[in-house]
Amino acid sequence: MTVPKVGNKAPAFRLHDQDGEQVALKDYAGNKHVVLYFYPKAMTPGCTAQACGIRDSKAELDKRDVVVLGVSPDSVKRLPKFIEKEGLNFSLLSDEDHAIADKYGVWGMKKFMGREFMGLIRTTFIIGKNGRLLAVMDKFKTKTHHDDLLEVLDEVLE
Repeated sequence: MTVPKVGNKAPAFRLHDQDGEQVALKDYAGNKHVVLYFYPKAMTPGCTAQACGIRDSKAELDKRDVVVLGVSPDSVKRLPKFIEKEGLNFSLLSDEDHAIADKYGVWGMKKFMGREFMGLIRTTFIIGKNGRLLAVMDKFKTKTHHDDLLEVLDEVLE
């Protein structure tokens, strides 16, 4: 598992969103900074706390010219339920075969309640308008992720 290095081009991707539409990193090139955050599973407590924090920070993210894309191994069919239930105001992308998670180095061995298994490692990537990786966040609490994200954005977007 190798996470891309800050300063390098972010790995390209094309995934389906909650509406079944294709979304690619290149869609935002030159227009928006991209926050690409990987979360393990929609409608679980930690993922819900993280998503709702981002939802509630939309105005601050808009001021920074940022688009947020959440990526999980959930099916496209599951994503609209999460968006509707929590009133999310950003797109969620389905990476069922975890090919993009692999490209970003966030699919790996996890431990939970004494057992080990392969899964998605919660990580956030900040990608500049030029497509280069500005920051990688992998140490945060789901409940305060949005605050940490805004701090990191202020550091890297100066």
